[in-house]
Order: sequence, then C-alpha cells, then structure tokens
Amino acid sequence: MTATTVDLPAQGHRHTWIEDLQALFTGALAVAIGVKILASAGIMTGGMAGLALLISYATPVSFGVAFFTLNAPFYLLALFRRDWRICVNTLVAVALLSWMTNHLGDYITFSDVNPAFAAVAGGLLSGLGMLALFRHHTTLGGVGILAQMLQERFGLRAGYVQLSVDAVILTSGLLLLSPTKVALSALGALVLNLVIALNHRPGRYLGRSR
Repeated sequence: MTATTVDLPAQGHRHTWIEDLQALFTGALAVAIGVKILASAGIMTGGMAGLALLISYATPVSFGVAFFTLNAPFYLLALFRRDWRICVNTLVAVALLSWMTNHLGDYITFSDVNPAFAAVAGGLLSGLGMLALFRHHTTLGGVGILAQMLQERFGLRAGYVQLSVDAVILTSGLLLLSPTKVALSALGALVLNLVIALNHRPGRYLGRSR
C-alpha cells in the first residue's frame, strides 16, 4: 500500500468511538480481502504490503507477521510527526490487518483467480479500505510517513520519494515474479492510489474523531 496521508478537516461531524471502531474493523477487513485476492494470484503491490507479500512468497514468514514487523519503525516516526491518536489507531489497524490476513483463510479462500482481475479488484478493495481508515484518523503506517518527514525537513517532494520507494519494491518483485505479474502488480498499485486520489480530498468528506 502506498497512500498514507491523513488530512483532517477543521470542522464537520464528530465520529463517536463506536464509529471509529467500526471504521477500523471495516477498513482493515477490506484491505485484508484485497491482499488475499492479490496473494491468490501470486502478485504484489507497492509499499510495505508489497514487500510483505514478497517476503511471504520467498520465506515461511506469513504476510501478517512480515507486515507488522516491517511497519514497526514507522510507529515511532508517526508518534514523532503526528499525535497519539493517529499512532494508536495506526497500531490497532496494522495489528488487525496482520491478524485478519493470517486467519482469513479459515473463513474464505480464493482459487483460480485471473491475475488481471486480482490486480484491479485487490487494488480497489485495498483503496476503499484505506479510504475508510483515513477518514477516521488512521493510517496503515508505511513509507509515506517517512516521505512526509523528508519533505518537511529537506524539501524533498513526498510524492516523488514514495514513488521511488514503490518503484524499487515493485522492481524487486522481478526476483521472484514474472515480468507480467510485476506489471499487473503495478496496475493494482495504480488502481489503489487512484481510489485515494479521487476520493480523499479536502472538502469531499467532513468528519473527525472526538
């Protein structure tokens, strides 16, 4: 996953803790299903999720364990850059996603999934899940936090930093995946980011947590 920005509006409907809780669960579940669809087709995505998928393909380590561990340094960065609520919500969301991806196979499985369909459907579901999380003061950690810090301190464009990291991660997929599957992985990452870019804009949605 790549997009990680959380922009809270200055005014609007205040979310209750129950609304926040359902958003964390719903968002994490949508992303978990998206990741499972990608994994069922043997493709990946950008960001830490893509790297975690690669690790799960190459080693006995599960996606959930790899994803939670890879995000560990970014919890501290989030705490340094943002407020405690985002940090706590992010930790909960990442933990939920990690747990769900490890246990989702106990309830639903995907087989014989067309890779092109998996790229689009996985990207859409992951983007919608992340959108639900963003709108409730939550992220899924990742390189985006570091990219925004580098922009603030050194003037490096966060979008370019994140794009460069995603390009490296997706290119590294060639070590394990065919060029076709890497291309489809890039398509899925593009779909995910389009969902965020087209729907997560100032004024599009007014709501903030108490």
